[in-house]
Amino acid sequence: MSDFIDVCSTLDMQDGSLRKCETGGREILLARVGDRYYAADNRCPHMGGDLSRGTLEGTTVTCPLHHSQFDLSDGRMRRWTDWSGIKLSAAKLLRAPRPLKTYEVKTEGERILVRFSE
Repeated sequence: MSDFIDVCSTLDMQDGSLRKCETGGREILLARVGDRYYAADNRCPHMGGDLSRGTLEGTTVTCPLHHSQFDLSDGRMRRWTDWSGIKLSAAKLLRAPRPLKTYEVKTEGERILVRFSE
């Protein structure tokens, strides 16, 4: 099991905010919802959109490119795209829907720490 890595200060995160952090050669997404923090891969598994530029509603992050949605509490895909009909069928053929990789988060004082699992 890997150790937790210090990625940023709690003072840098407002409630309802998204933030991109780069640490250990990884680009991760941090989110704050109330007093809880979430961490996930920052790139959308659909087409690689920058999730830190998306929107956050509750624990659901929406990708700015094709509006794919993921629950940051467990990585579950909520919506692959907001397309319909033939465009949706083609999108599913090109890239099969898959979840977003999430990571364990804890805080120590004013620091946010993330554990990366392989």
